[in-house]
Amino acid sequence: MNSQKYADVLVIGSGAAGLTVALKLAPSLSVALVSKNSLAEGSSLYAQGGIAAVLDQQDDSFAAHIEDTLEAGAGLCDPEVVRFTVEKGPQAVRWLIDQGVRFSYQDPDQPDRGYHLTKEGGHSHRRVLHAADATGLAIETTLEQQVKQHPNIAVYEQHLAIDLITTEKLGLSPNRCVGAYVFDKASRHIEVFRARFVVLATGGASKVYLYTSNPDSSTGDGIAMAWRAGCRIANMEFNQFHPTCLYHPHAKSYLITEAIRGEGGKLLLPDGSRFMQRFDSRGELAPRDIVARAIDHEMKRLGSDFVYLDISHKPSKFITTHFPNVYAKCLEFGYNLCTQPIPVVPAAHYTCGGVLTDLNATTDIAGLYAIGETACTLLHGANRMASNSLLECLVFAMAAQQHILASADKVKPPPALPEWDESRVTDSDEEVVVAHNWDELRRFMWDYVGIVRTNKRLQRAASRVDLLLHEIDEYYGNFRVTNDLIELRNLTVVADLIIRSARQRRESRGLHYTLDYPRPDNSKTPQPTILQAARRFSTDNSFLVPVN
Repeated sequence: MNSQKYADVLVIGSGAAGLTVALKLAPSLSVALVSKNSLAEGSSLYAQGGIAAVLDQQDDSFAAHIEDTLEAGAGLCDPEVVRFTVEKGPQAVRWLIDQGVRFSYQDPDQPDRGYHLTKEGGHSHRRVLHAADATGLAIETTLEQQVKQHPNIAVYEQHLAIDLITTEKLGLSPNRCVGAYVFDKASRHIEVFRARFVVLATGGASKVYLYTSNPDSSTGDGIAMAWRAGCRIANMEFNQFHPTCLYHPHAKSYLITEAIRGEGGKLLLPDGSRFMQRFDSRGELAPRDIVARAIDHEMKRLGSDFVYLDISHKPSKFITTHFPNVYAKCLEFGYNLCTQPIPVVPAAHYTCGGVLTDLNATTDIAGLYAIGETACTLLHGANRMASNSLLECLVFAMAAQQHILASADKVKPPPALPEWDESRVTDSDEEVVVAHNWDELRRFMWDYVGIVRTNKRLQRAASRVDLLLHEIDEYYGNFRVTNDLIELRNLTVVADLIIRSARQRRESRGLHYTLDYPRPDNSKTPQPTILQAARRFSTDNSFLVPVN
């Protein structure tokens, strides 16, 4: 038997949520932190805008933040979750400041004047705390340094989780999550991680689309693993497309922070005219779904590849001070933010749905928690309001920590677990199949399940994803796993969940817009779309593969 790794808590994912829960737990419990790439590489690193929290009680209030979030969520937010998250916002921000995260002041020379708060789409007040235009970078690097230095946290970089291990899969009861099988990308071997508690913090699934603002790591791993393990998945039809990503063949959909529109940036057609007022009275500061759909409409109407974003009317010093990274990146591609409008397009950005959890971040399986973009807390409802995501990461990481500590004395370490069995598989000589399937998946998801949907498009997508699921399951069962195969398997599962959820929602609401049902169905109380995993598991050497 190979040496199995053990920790009290296995944290899968190293974004803001994963790093936070690891640091909060480490003083009391041993933690194994698994990161599929380098520790800091994930969506949190690229978050530009900031973290929304009510820090100025004179000009803002919890009630206002709650109301804004509920309105953006188009009737599908859970009011209790929204209140819980908003009221814990200041505490979460103070914790970040205590860790050493350096946020932007109103005046760097006069820090006593307080932090600079910006305003983004959907917010009625300035409440977005930021570190210039690289808030995620500031948070991620600060927490990463502390994680690496903590003696009670073992870090495993370049390790990709394949599947969760539950007692149900082992033919035991009651059901509980007891670890995971993890692919070591360096050695190309599968390792067993045992733990009393497992936390999924793997981020979202925007890589399922051809064009995305997210890094390559956003492949829905946690959502797919939880689904295969038997967890309910909710609201997967609500995929947020960020309205403004830099349009350039080599920019790889570089995100242009919403804070630029919050500070007066205007969206323009190729002829220089504004258009957002025709779609919403809030103009450029309407929620992201409205802005993205308006841009998509104008691009299709005009046959244009992009629209423009212009903040050149602001002083150059203001632009370079508030948006130094965006300014520098645009210069790399030949655009001067201070003197000209820049071309932008929408791109897949955020997964509002995910593993259904409660206020303790617990899932349907004992011992398994989900936090951050992997989870569906019902905070965002049908549309995430800008900068509420980092807030959710922190608040629910702390909630998970508190629940784990309260349960720790009652949970014993699991016994040795079955090793991964590769005795009946071979190396593949057809890696090109994986590459072709990957490309096909992302293209038909963009074409058929994108910003604007129809019944016919969704049916076409459903037919294609069914074929891919069959092909990939057969491939997975016969060949040794690789990094690309694991991620493709997860993305295909996520695509299936998105399509199934979208076909169930026969209305347009929030981020889900369909031409066949262009209006919300107000004849009944809006309900989340919840998919129930009804799976059983085989007991042979590949017992991790669900069979229907």
